[in-house]
Amino acid sequence: MVEMLDRPEVGSLELAPKNPLPYWRKIKATRSYIDGFQELFDAGGPITRIAFGPKRLLPEAVLIATPQGARDLLGRTDAIADRGQVKSMVEMRALMGGNLLNLPHERWLPRRRALQPMFTKRHVTRYAGHMAGAAQSVVDGWRDGAFFDLDSECRKLTLRALGRSVLGLDLDERADEIGWALRASLAWVADRAARPVNAPRWVPTKGQREARRANATLHRLAAEILREVRADANRDAPLVRALIEAVDEETHRPLTDDEICDELVLFMLAGHDTTSTTLCYALWSLGHDRDLQEQVRAEVAALGDRALTPDDVSDLALTVRVLHEALRLCPPAAGTVRSPTCDLVVDGYRLEAKSIAVVSFYALHRDPTLWQDPLRFDPDRFLPERSKGRSRWQYLPFGGGPRSCIGDHFAMLEATLALATVVRASEIESLDMDFPLETPFTVVAARPIRARVLGVRAPASVRLTAGV
Repeated sequence: MVEMLDRPEVGSLELAPKNPLPYWRKIKATRSYIDGFQELFDAGGPITRIAFGPKRLLPEAVLIATPQGARDLLGRTDAIADRGQVKSMVEMRALMGGNLLNLPHERWLPRRRALQPMFTKRHVTRYAGHMAGAAQSVVDGWRDGAFFDLDSECRKLTLRALGRSVLGLDLDERADEIGWALRASLAWVADRAARPVNAPRWVPTKGQREARRANATLHRLAAEILREVRADANRDAPLVRALIEAVDEETHRPLTDDEICDELVLFMLAGHDTTSTTLCYALWSLGHDRDLQEQVRAEVAALGDRALTPDDVSDLALTVRVLHEALRLCPPAAGTVRSPTCDLVVDGYRLEAKSIAVVSFYALHRDPTLWQDPLRFDPDRFLPERSKGRSRWQYLPFGGGPRSCIGDHFAMLEATLALATVVRASEIESLDMDFPLETPFTVVAARPIRARVLGVRAPASVRLTAGV
């Protein structure tokens, strides 16, 4: 429910408690959305306020890690706590164009209406044509006893699935180029968002030139994909065709080619980086729990020696729970930022207009008052009987409210088919005891994740039916 702007109780509420850490430790902590924010929460509680100086110069930040706080801020349907005017979104929009992630409310709403039908549970199955095959083709390159970087292999898998399933293009030869372009573009956005003062965007600094070159690479690829799909009526590219056909039901306006390309670039980011890290974390966890890995393998093996399809997901309950647990401990985004245009009530505190409000999914998912033994990888915590009574706002791997991730069903479908295929076809041992994370923009592995193949066991019938 939207708060009334003139409710007298809003102004009478106290501000969130001020964080007690020393000034320089707070400055250092705010640079890390993972360990640094966790330090701030440990010192100041689940809702904590950080002042960096006079408000007229630097707005206060409020970190939020309670289900009610997340609901109060993210559950709004109006523009008062919009994401599109947050500095990181403004910088992303200026460099990479307007998309569902960064558009301000009045431009986001018609875009969301136009694209929402493409991502319902019923429709995303159309995009799953090559997912299992892409996973199988990656495992086919593994050999018994081989050592490899699990993160690199998962990135290869998800990019291959993305290209063949929804974009109608083989992206294997462009993997390094796409990876560089995404990292360079998003690092520039994150750096400008973190600095209180920036040079004008027209100043041709080295970083600005690099970011523009990276963004141009991504948009050239998107334009090439769109052009080839328009020219070939038989090309298997369901997502691109859906974007071409998308129309806002209220305005009856289709997307322009530039808008389609902006969304394709976003989909390369969301469908590559985030899904690959989730899959990597799930496999790394299974690589440390051979019994659990065998249980997943037995679940998948019961479906027979054939390529998996979206119809099989209903029979992969444990596989799905493994992914839910991976998303809890390693959410695709560490959190989300808002800057309200008026004072709001957030879990009983007054959130001031123009402050920077950050809901930390990472901290929510690891809060011992919300989760039993929160650092333990336990997929069975998502069994129906153990999930009963759990607030839907304490588990937000794809965000919450109207601006939650539109591709959540697609991401889960892709990850489920990929994880099931990899585990059925191979046995993995994880060699690193920890999974270091960093947030250049999304949550990613901070270094290679070493693993060893103990066995490759894909039957020939699966390889033949995978179509790769």
